[in-house]
Amino acid sequence: MAKLRGLVLVGLLGAVLFTASPALAGQLRPVAVPVTVAHVAAVPVPAQATADPGPVLDPAQTDKANSEKTKNKLIAGLIAAALLGIVIWGRKIRSKKAKGS
Repeated sequence: MAKLRGLVLVGLLGAVLFTASPALAGQLRPVAVPVTVAHVAAVPVPAQATADPGPVLDPAQTDKANSEKTKNKLIAGLIAAALLGIVIWGRKIRSKKAKGS
């Protein structure tokens, strides 16, 4: 029974860690480190003629990618839960056979 509790706890911990959103990691605030400079040389900074606006993200493609990622995570979670159930069921059957002999 103790092994079963251990397996269930490990399964729950794995499920929690597996479903943790990577967006939460981006919310951590960076720590500012003060830096003192003894001597700064004057360096002319060239003026920027035109700034590149960067990539343009299409919200429809982003939503589609997010939904596909969520679907893949759900499928992987269901497979993991099914495999855990098979392992627990197999151990239960094996322990019954060991008690019977």
